[in-house]
Amino acid sequence: MFGGHRYTVTAIRRKDDTIEYLEEPKQEKAWVRPFKRIPFIRGIVSLISASANGSRHLNFSTDRYDTEPGDEAETEDTSSKLTLILGVAVIGVLSFLFGKLMFTIVPAILADVLFKHWVTNNILQNLIEGGIKLILLFTYMAIIARTPMIKRLFQYHGAEHKVINAYEAGVELTVKNVQQFSTLHYRCGSSFLIFTVLTGVVIYSFFHYDSLWERVYQRILLLPVVIGVSYETLQATNKVRDISLLRFLGYPGLWLQKLTTREPDDAQVEVALASFKRMRELEEGNTASTAVSAHS
Repeated sequence: MFGGHRYTVTAIRRKDDTIEYLEEPKQEKAWVRPFKRIPFIRGIVSLISASANGSRHLNFSTDRYDTEPGDEAETEDTSSKLTLILGVAVIGVLSFLFGKLMFTIVPAILADVLFKHWVTNNILQNLIEGGIKLILLFTYMAIIARTPMIKRLFQYHGAEHKVINAYEAGVELTVKNVQQFSTLHYRCGSSFLIFTVLTGVVIYSFFHYDSLWERVYQRILLLPVVIGVSYETLQATNKVRDISLLRFLGYPGLWLQKLTTREPDDAQVEVALASFKRMRELEEGNTASTAVSAHS
């Protein structure tokens, strides 16, 4: 899945070895655009939008992957398709928000219940809470990465990064050339997960709490702040990644990508290349300049 200025394209390989595309023009409500220009607010808006968009494309790939070519339902009318797409998008956003909420609340409760008798300092408690979040995050990623379906998904994730790295290096986009590049990339959205943990430790340290309930509702109220600041931090690390002394700021995100990406095979790189090239074709038909990003 690749996104440009105007289009997002997902490519999948069908059972008959053909490649099929889902091509969507980027359409935003007029009232959304101003919010995407406001620092700290734009991060929340972008993440909600990405969750909805990613869910639609993931739903397309899972539906088509197990369906024999020619067996797709041809009787759905436009209104039912629109309802389905809208439903998938809403579910994707709600899943993201619920997951982020649980990932915020559970570590706070564990840190308080397990360590409050030994560690009473709030700042130290916040550090313990951050450590628990990291343990839960890395453990979760390591476990799901062992399942065949997620391993395959992570291989395609690695293929996306290889294609972007090859494109930015200016080499000819062939499978052989692309395979020479890394599966890690600074602009990967999964890096955001690490930054929310690290940013949260800092932000929470400015707020005092006297009880577990107060601690939990503080975390809930501060969640939009953590998301907004984390997004800006991620953008800042992207801008300084070519400066030797500041490159290390993006390393935490790259470390997480060692779990969320896997080395793809040539067939998977071929699909990623097809998606990228199709997106470029659509973009160049509408605008002279093209900015691209890999979506996880």
